[in-house]
Amino acid sequence: MPDIAHDPVQAAAAQFVNARLAARPLHTYPGAEPASMAAAYAVQDAAIRLWPDELAGWKVGLIQAPHRRRFGALRIAGPIFRQQIRRTGDAPTELPVITGGFAAVEAEFVIAVAAAPPAGKTAWTPEEADEYAGAMHIGVELAGSPFAEINDHGPAVTASDFGNNAGLVLGGEIASWRKAPLEGLTAEMRIDGASVGRGSAASIPGGPLAAFAFILGNCAERGIAVRRGDLISTGAVTGVHTIAAAQEAEADFGALGVIRCRTAPARSAQP
Repeated sequence: MPDIAHDPVQAAAAQFVNARLAARPLHTYPGAEPASMAAAYAVQDAAIRLWPDELAGWKVGLIQAPHRRRFGALRIAGPIFRQQIRRTGDAPTELPVITGGFAAVEAEFVIAVAAAPPAGKTAWTPEEADEYAGAMHIGVELAGSPFAEINDHGPAVTASDFGNNAGLVLGGEIASWRKAPLEGLTAEMRIDGASVGRGSAASIPGGPLAAFAFILGNCAERGIAVRRGDLISTGAVTGVHTIAAAQEAEADFGALGVIRCRTAPARSAQP
């Protein structure tokens, strides 16, 4: 068992995991805030080991420009777990949000891993990563954390709690996506019928394949295997849009489809 009592990394990870499972907010960061991305991923990795579900993919987030030089990174990664992946249907997809925590919806383009990449390769170009990219889907990331200020303390804090991820809604597949211009892969997010953001795959620096390449390298650096079938949510194309319980969100991808979601208070998953 991890030494939670004497290890601040394990203690922070355990508090995040317990709060998520209990659907209980955290009003302060649990311990000293990580000062680097390496320290942040140490907390994230510890929490992944404690989480009672298997990895099924990764989300990619963008680090805001003022923080990039200090942290030496453009993007952050966060895990997506099997039981948190939902597929769209005729009815709106229910998204659980922790009352008193943070919740947001993001329109995303999601790439499935077609083949496991070689272990140990930590630097990837989009062109190299393309060989391992399979189908692309429209999707919605549920960003979420028990810590309401998760995005207010810099990218290391955000990365430490699962990269501020709480699930993924997977929509339809995009046929021949490699032939589509990035500007033509568009999305609009509406909350309770009001438009809150528009964008396209061109909003993602380097495009979705650059985000996909980042995940392959990030996981290799951390000794985590990326597997065939994993889903990589490549980044918010319309922005990060906060949402509360009992609201409705629509991610409109034009001819590619619409993903409808409805939020509800999260329920405790602890016995």
